[in-house]
Amino acid sequence: MKISYDWLRTLISTDKPADEIGRLLTGSGLEVEGIEELESVPGGLRGIVLGTVLTREKHPDADKLSLTTVDVGDDTPRQIVCGAPNVAAGQRVVVALEGATLYPTTGESFKIKKSKIRGAASEGMICAEDEIGLGQSHAGIMVLDTDLPNGTPAAEYFGLGSDSVFEIGLTPNRADAASHFGVARELRALLRQPCHLPDINHFHAPAEASKPVSVTIEDAEANPRYAGLLLEGVQVGPSPDWLQRRLRSIGLSPINNVVDVTNFVLHELGQPLHAFDADQIAGNQVCVKRAEAGEKFTTLDGTERSLKAEDLIIADANGAPMALAGVFGGKTSGVSDATTRVFLESAYFAPAVVRKTSQTHQLKTDASFRFERGTDPNMVLIALKRAALLLQEVAGATVAAPIVDEYPTHIGHTQVRLRLPRVEKLVGQFIAPERIRQILTDLDILISEELTDEAGQAEWILSVPPHKVDVTREADIIEEILRIYGYNHVALRPHNSASYLAQFPNPEPEIIRQNTARLLSGQGFSEIITNSITNSLYFEKSGENNEALVRLLNFNSAELNIMRPTMLHSGLEVVRHNVNRRQRDLKLYEFGKTYRRKADGQYEEQNKLVIYLTGNTAAETWQQKSDKATYHQLAGAVQQVLASLGFAQPASQPVQHPYLAGGLTLLAQNQPVAQLGAVSSAVLKQLDVSQPVWYAELDWDWLMRKYKNALVARELPKFPEVRRDLSLVVDKMITFDQLQQIARRTEKKLLQQVNVFDVYEGDNLGAGKKSYSVSFLLQDPTQTLTDQAIDQVMTRLIQQFEQQAGALIRK
Repeated sequence: MKISYDWLRTLISTDKPADEIGRLLTGSGLEVEGIEELESVPGGLRGIVLGTVLTREKHPDADKLSLTTVDVGDDTPRQIVCGAPNVAAGQRVVVALEGATLYPTTGESFKIKKSKIRGAASEGMICAEDEIGLGQSHAGIMVLDTDLPNGTPAAEYFGLGSDSVFEIGLTPNRADAASHFGVARELRALLRQPCHLPDINHFHAPAEASKPVSVTIEDAEANPRYAGLLLEGVQVGPSPDWLQRRLRSIGLSPINNVVDVTNFVLHELGQPLHAFDADQIAGNQVCVKRAEAGEKFTTLDGTERSLKAEDLIIADANGAPMALAGVFGGKTSGVSDATTRVFLESAYFAPAVVRKTSQTHQLKTDASFRFERGTDPNMVLIALKRAALLLQEVAGATVAAPIVDEYPTHIGHTQVRLRLPRVEKLVGQFIAPERIRQILTDLDILISEELTDEAGQAEWILSVPPHKVDVTREADIIEEILRIYGYNHVALRPHNSASYLAQFPNPEPEIIRQNTARLLSGQGFSEIITNSITNSLYFEKSGENNEALVRLLNFNSAELNIMRPTMLHSGLEVVRHNVNRRQRDLKLYEFGKTYRRKADGQYEEQNKLVIYLTGNTAAETWQQKSDKATYHQLAGAVQQVLASLGFAQPASQPVQHPYLAGGLTLLAQNQPVAQLGAVSSAVLKQLDVSQPVWYAELDWDWLMRKYKNALVARELPKFPEVRRDLSLVVDKMITFDQLQQIARRTEKKLLQQVNVFDVYEGDNLGAGKKSYSVSFLLQDPTQTLTDQAIDQVMTRLIQQFEQQAGALIRK
């Protein structure tokens, strides 16, 4: 948003430099992103002054040149060679001094230097109007009629002042500052200087009209206020120079005097206006209503648009649309060169209605920018009268009818309670009640009541004007106070603290997720992020109930039409993509969600951590061969993750997973927390993956709920550990996990570790048998183990293996 400093000073009196004003505005929340210096003419006539021709003589060596002496306010007159035929002694002239740069109306700029012309010294230049960029004439020098002293800057004589234009990054919540008057109101509080609205006291309207335009509002919720004014005798044409300069200073191009006035008032007061050709309003009636679905309407840009039922339109007596309310006008009802009667609209439209229409039709205008953020309903009539007076001045308009002001739904002030001790608590510094009162008054926030609560603390009931659309709560009031008080005035304390409303979870799930990601990345895994939308063909099975799938009602692609019930397939797509590009050795992991529809029709989301392992574990080198990735490497990674979350020794059972061909389910507290194994060949074929893939899926939601962050530190044992080995022949159905559980149930004090270091199957063992070679580490933290104690433990273990697993001890 651009704000002209020269324009701003017509609303608030200040002589502070532009850069200081920029710092004040930025400190209050209206961030000034840049300040551009704007000159009325190039160069700003710097180095050009008024002077008087004292003498004029013919140049001795040139018939068309004259030698002059000119008083430019210095102690010594300047000798200047002049080629203009109309130069004469006694004239008041415009003189460019040595060092000045001239920007002529046509041609390149040039710098004035002390020189010799046909042998005569020349210390400046007497200028024609085209030579300084003020016109087209080059018939002779400019001859002035003025009493200003010699040496007066020419810019002062011609009234050409420079301007500074602020580029303000307006945040969506500061709709109150979306105009020059809005910024002036902000400076009123910052500078403690009064600001004022443009004078509209000279506005007069007749008591009645012969052909009035009536207004009907069908949807008062969408349009709480609508005002209009009929003007006759309008002469559409170019705007005067002052109006064009104002608009150009903020980056707008002048169009005609009627449109320019509406744009001028919008940027001056923040109230959008729209001018209709009154002769194009059928039945002299304006109706504010919702559009008919599918209704066609051609806007000012010549585009035919199909309207929606929720669009608010301005229609005539026949119901034909003339404008999209608060957004854009219509092509046929707009002002043209032939327009002589204008109906001027000034209204307040509900922000949500304008925002929806603007988004639907992708129309972003200066009017919609303000309406969709919230305008001031109390500015409606002020802006209308201001525009009418300007149109009387620049277009010869006459007010032909009284103002029509339909205001069925009054918008009042907002009542907000402010507890003064709360100000200090949130700001972090005491602000005197007198200063708070002053700030609120400068911001147009009234103190309706001053109360005392049960604890004897001061409490004010405030009345907030409707142009403060973002101020609705006590915290908003305190923010307003702090903005004007100044963030830089809040002292930093040695020990700062913050007050907050939200309760932060402990432990923080995001921190745990990041730690787990670092753990896996440290083992060489790469994180992936895949689409949570996938293809239903992966999961639909003929003759089965597929109601658990969460289907998209409005999908863009038949291959992306459901929310994924498992993360396996989307990860396998990544594996396939890489394998097809000869990247076959992959270690991947992903955090994500799965989705399913429950039997009761409700939907369920579950957070998962999944891990993929395929190809070789490492690249082949001269030092070692490359080995294929194995289940045990995947299991090791999973167990490290579980251990980091506080589940170091999970139990296991055979996996029951629809897409895995064997593997284990790991349990913590008898709850399945991880499933891992080889992806079935059917799934690999379906996804066109050409090599085996190991896959693990962890229930991240359960792990977060039961997360154990307690770190237990123990003193290192002082006494040595003892290892004993057993070779057990058991049925093939017996797993090592079962043997481990038997061992731990049998000896809970001395047994520290159970490990299998060999598995053997052969004909000499008998059919259906296999042999486990198992090591047992025994240790007593209080004393050195004796042979008798070790033998007792091993005897009990052998007995339990024989009884519970039918084991044969090989000796």
